[in-house]
Amino acid sequence: MSMILTDEQLAIYNGERGETMAKVMKTLVRYGEVFGAEKMVPVTSEYNHLVTSFGLKVMAPVYDLMEKLIAEGVKSGQKFSVDPRPLDKNVPQNILQKLVFNCFMYTKQDYYEDQLEKLGLLSKDSFTCACYMDEVGNKPKFGDVLSWAESSAVVYANSVIGARCNRNSGIIDLMGSIVGYVPYFGLLTDEGRRASWIVRINTTKKPEAQLLGSAIGMRVMEDVPYVIGLDKWLGNELDDAACTYLKDFGAATASNGAVGLYHIDGLTPEAKLSGEALIKEGAREYVIDDAELERVKASYPVMWKNADATPKLCFMGCPHMSLEQLKSWTVKIEAGLAESGNKKVLIPTVFTAAPAVLAEFNKTEYAARLEKTGVITSYICPLMYMNNPLCAKMPVITSSNKLRTYTTARYYTDDEILAQLTKGEN
Repeated sequence: MSMILTDEQLAIYNGERGETMAKVMKTLVRYGEVFGAEKMVPVTSEYNHLVTSFGLKVMAPVYDLMEKLIAEGVKSGQKFSVDPRPLDKNVPQNILQKLVFNCFMYTKQDYYEDQLEKLGLLSKDSFTCACYMDEVGNKPKFGDVLSWAESSAVVYANSVIGARCNRNSGIIDLMGSIVGYVPYFGLLTDEGRRASWIVRINTTKKPEAQLLGSAIGMRVMEDVPYVIGLDKWLGNELDDAACTYLKDFGAATASNGAVGLYHIDGLTPEAKLSGEALIKEGAREYVIDDAELERVKASYPVMWKNADATPKLCFMGCPHMSLEQLKSWTVKIEAGLAESGNKKVLIPTVFTAAPAVLAEFNKTEYAARLEKTGVITSYICPLMYMNNPLCAKMPVITSSNKLRTYTTARYYTDDEILAQLTKGEN
C-alpha cells in the first residue's frame, strides 16, 4: 500500500471495525491508488447519492454484496437518495413490453429497494437523478466532499454548487459513504479543478443547453472547460432558470464526453471567486458559433430502422425535469395546441421528474392543465425504459442528449419537439 492513512483509517483497514469494513476500506484504497491518490479525505456532505437504482436480475453480485453489508450491520454513514426507478405502470407499454419489464428484466426491483432501505435510503421515494433539487432535499453545500457516482449529478454538484466529487463508479459511491472517506485525487484537488480548455460562445442567440453541452463534451472529453460568453444569455445569478439550463447543459457534457466539472465565467461559484485564474497556462481554445452547433447536431446518427418513421413516444426529462421546467413546458404545450387547433399532444409524451418535484407540481394549477393536454408525468428513468431490444426498436424522440447517447432515441431541439407534439411538424 502506497497511500498514507491516518490512524483511524489504518485501524479500519486492518480490521479493527470488522472484516467487512476492512474490505470496504481496502477497495477504496486500491481504487484511489489507481489514480495516484496519496491519502483519503473525509466525506463531509449531509447525504449521499447512489447511482444503482434498478433491480435487474443479472445484478446478483450487487445483491449479494448488499446482503453481506446488511448481515454485518454495516450501514451507509449518511442517508442517501438513489437514481430513478425503472418502472411505472402509467408510462405507455404494450403487453410484450410489460412482460419483459416485469418478468425478465426488473424482477428484483422490490427486493433491491428493500435492501436500499435497510442500508440507509433517505425516504421511500428518494429516487431521482436530480437529487440536488430543493424539493428532494439532497443539495450539498459549497466545498462539501461527496461520494457520488451519477454523472449528471456529479457535474452539477461540482459546477453549479461548488462541491467536490470525482466521477466515481457505482458501488464506490456507497463504499465511500460507509467508511466516511474517499481517495483524494482529481476533482477533489485545487489543481484538478483548474480548466485546461477555454470555450468561447459566439452564438447569435441563446444556445440550446443540451446541444451546447454535447458540443463541449465531445471536444474536451474528461477535461475541465472554462466557458466565456454564456453569461450573456444566462445572466450573473444562479436563479431557477439558470440552474435548470445548467442542469441539462452539464448532463450533456458528462454523457457526450466525460466532463465532471465546468466553470461558467461570471456565473458559477468558483468562476465568480477566481475568474480566469482558474485557467491553466497553455489551455486550448474552442470557439462555438451557430454554424458549429449546427455541425454537431447534424453529426448525430439516426438509429431508427426507418428514419422517416412516425414517432411513437416522446420522453422529456433526462435528467429529471425541474419544477420550473414542468410549469414552463405546460404553458408552451398549451400555446402550441391553441395555435394549431389541437386539443391534445399528437405523440404520446412523458415528462419525468423526481417524485418530490411531481408532488409539488401536483399542488399547482399547472398539473391539471398539463393533464388536459394528454402529457403523462412520471418518476421513471427514461434510459432504463429504453435499454432493451423491444423499446430500442421504437421511434422515440427526445431533447435529451444523454438519452440520445445511451439509447436509440432521436434528438430534437426543444422547439422542434414542441412543433412535433402540438402541430405534427417533423
